[in-house]
Amino acid sequence: MTLDRPVTIVTGATLDIGAAFAETLCQKGHAVEIVGRSLQADAALEDRRKKAGGSTLFLAEDLSDRSAPDRILAATQTFAGHIDALVNQAGLLRNGTAPETSDDDWDAVLDLTLLAAFRMSRAVLPQMQAQGRGSILNVASDWALMGARGAVASAVSKAPLAQMSRCMALDHAQEGIRVNAICPTDTDTPMLDHACSVGDRAPKIARLAATIPMGRIARVKEVAAVAAFLLSNEAGFITGAPIPVDCGTSVQ
Repeated sequence: MTLDRPVTIVTGATLDIGAAFAETLCQKGHAVEIVGRSLQADAALEDRRKKAGGSTLFLAEDLSDRSAPDRILAATQTFAGHIDALVNQAGLLRNGTAPETSDDDWDAVLDLTLLAAFRMSRAVLPQMQAQGRGSILNVASDWALMGARGAVASAVSKAPLAQMSRCMALDHAQEGIRVNAICPTDTDTPMLDHACSVGDRAPKIARLAATIPMGRIARVKEVAAVAAFLLSNEAGFITGAPIPVDCGTSVQ
């Protein structure tokens, strides 16, 4: 099967920002291959993507499994016949200072946030090289651009995504392949609910907003819109860029 629309793989696409990326790309005419761990979580989003006009395929994969990228790429070939873009959104949040972070926590965060993105990129690059085009977007964080308190493993895992984007951009620019990173600040997603005690959500958002120059946290669709732009032909001369979507937080 060969689809005549852009085909994009989005990892971590059943939660939070990843789900918004998938829905926005459907609205932009992409066929989206959804990679996540939970079919049940994806089913709740399927109607929204259909209303957005999307053609989608869901794959339940654990990206800490090193063989997962090969299965994902094979499924993409069957689903669409080609791959135009990859969004590495899957990641793991673990709060804690160094004494509070175990080796297992450190390894789990780095493996899912950084190494899975590397393995997925490595898997799709040969096909992009063969077709002479492609775009990879690594979802980092404003933590990639500055320090952070109380989340040493998660913050450290984001910075290499920006550097990986720079290096791959230089390696593959002459092959028509662009590689960028997006670095959002605190964003209003359900993930905030997991970090809040009962009744603490509004005060927590207010505390986060107070650290941002515009005085509010990001809206998930604002982040997704920047991602869609970076994957589009309109961004055809942008590569190797860690793009902050943080209202100036990282330059304060």
